[in-house]
Amino acid sequence: MNAGLITVGETMVLLMGPDIGRLRHATGMTLGIGGAESNVAIGVARLGLPSAWIGRVGDDELGEMVLTRIRAENVDVDGAVRDPEVPTSLMVKERPLPGVTRVTYYRKDGPGARLSPFDLDEARIGAAGVLHITGITPALSPSALQTVRSAVELARAGDAKVSLDVNYRAALWSPNEARPVLRDLIRQCDILFAGDDEAEMLGVGGEPEEQARSLADLGPREVVVKLGARGAVGWIDGEHRTVAALPVAAIDTVGAGDAFVAGYLTEYMRGKPPVERLRTATACGAFAVCTPGDWEGFPTSRDLGLLAVSDGTVLR
Repeated sequence: MNAGLITVGETMVLLMGPDIGRLRHATGMTLGIGGAESNVAIGVARLGLPSAWIGRVGDDELGEMVLTRIRAENVDVDGAVRDPEVPTSLMVKERPLPGVTRVTYYRKDGPGARLSPFDLDEARIGAAGVLHITGITPALSPSALQTVRSAVELARAGDAKVSLDVNYRAALWSPNEARPVLRDLIRQCDILFAGDDEAEMLGVGGEPEEQARSLADLGPREVVVKLGARGAVGWIDGEHRTVAALPVAAIDTVGAGDAFVAGYLTEYMRGKPPVERLRTATACGAFAVCTPGDWEGFPTSRDLGLLAVSDGTVLR
């Protein structure tokens, strides 16, 4: 891989109830996969740039399913490790009420927690255009944290830029545990994505514009504060940038942030100006929420033409 994106993290098998209501009454479930880092890799690949995912899965059928489905999206998984000691991790998604999604994880001490710096390929990471990491992987275990730190070191020693999506998960660690680790990673990254609530968790208050500027003061050259249905605010190359969200009928919001990041990073690697990066990111997020699943609704470059980006009209 001589350019494009490379990312490190855990991807799990996803079980999703088909109906709205309590999962205990479901008579069947949909089988899929999901993970923030592989979601971004899939999003970049769909938009036409090379991408690769490094991670661990169990040496079992579910692990093979994870690798098969990621590979089928033209993402390089040659750096993935099949771990014979633990089973592939699971997450279960249910919709107890219309518009409400609840996700439960079964990943404690799973393959992601066993990530090791020895899983990393120095040449591949250094040659990438962007190394993308999230705040999920460092929370899985001390070994996973060290793997992320080592990946960042390899990227900075090579030619790769470092992208970080905070992606704070309260089920994995407390704010007091997460804050110093994430702030240290922020100091080493070039591009930062965070929700306004995540900025608050990091100790950065104020309006989103103020948060973006303050987060940039920690080190990143580019900061994007994601605001969901309210759009996004960026501090990029010393200037504020804003973009409105596209009005669409949301079906499943899980994965929308990953689609946003994939769109932004793709345009970044293509050398597009900040406004175009944000517009593509917003369009990708709009596509993602229109389809059930973590990544299934992510668009291709051709799909982007289906949205009238200037006014948010959906062409049918």
